[in-house]
Amino acid sequence: MTEKNGSGGGDLPASLEAAWGLRDRPAKGPKPGLSLERIVAAAVAVAAADGLGAVSMGRVAQELGASTMSLYRYVSAKDELYVLMQEAAIGPPAPLSALETGAGWRAALTEWAAAQRERYHGHLWALRIPIGGPPATPNSIAWWEQGLQALRDSGLGEGDKTSVILLISNFVRSEALMTSDLSAAVIARGITPEELAASHERTLKRLVDPERHPGITQQLETGVMSAPDEADYEFGFGMGVLLDGVEALIRRAADGEVKSA
Repeated sequence: MTEKNGSGGGDLPASLEAAWGLRDRPAKGPKPGLSLERIVAAAVAVAAADGLGAVSMGRVAQELGASTMSLYRYVSAKDELYVLMQEAAIGPPAPLSALETGAGWRAALTEWAAAQRERYHGHLWALRIPIGGPPATPNSIAWWEQGLQALRDSGLGEGDKTSVILLISNFVRSEALMTSDLSAAVIARGITPEELAASHERTLKRLVDPERHPGITQQLETGVMSAPDEADYEFGFGMGVLLDGVEALIRRAADGEVKSA
């Protein structure tokens, strides 16, 4: 996702100028009450109702009862609007109780990841917005800072802290995207998640060759594919494995086996 620099004479992209409130507000135009906040809120409502693909400057203008051209006095392009929509939808992080109680880095990172996941699941459309670069908007930086604070007493070097934050964030985002895709598939086919899993199992039984796919054959024979997962099991399992790895890294760094960057 690319966008032009803002008009404030600096080298910041227009979306960052808008997100940080560094852009001069336009003089009032012919449409009373039109503002950047109202435009972003209307765009978020469209995305929540009909998906990100339904968001256009024309559709947002229609929702606001304004002309399309009037929106461009506040937002320079749809890419900029996307950034502001994501910023508004995900919002800032809430305080971590694990940090306040001194429960340790593992509890803090677990709480931090779960909070991210909850925000994503509440706004799955936001995951369809392409990543345009490292965190730079106010809320994305606030989440990054909170993740670093969760690791402040871990003993890891600053570079490794950033790598851990990136690893956990990517896992959370990937899990939420998979949930979004599966939900879309279920809705499109008009079936339940359990029916989708059963259909997949039947398909595999027809296609899998025991000699070429012995591992999958064994899973089909044991019934693991048809066994229902407990709610949030895969997320908890993945987080546990990742944090076990981080714990091993911290221990090795403390023992001098590796040098933490």
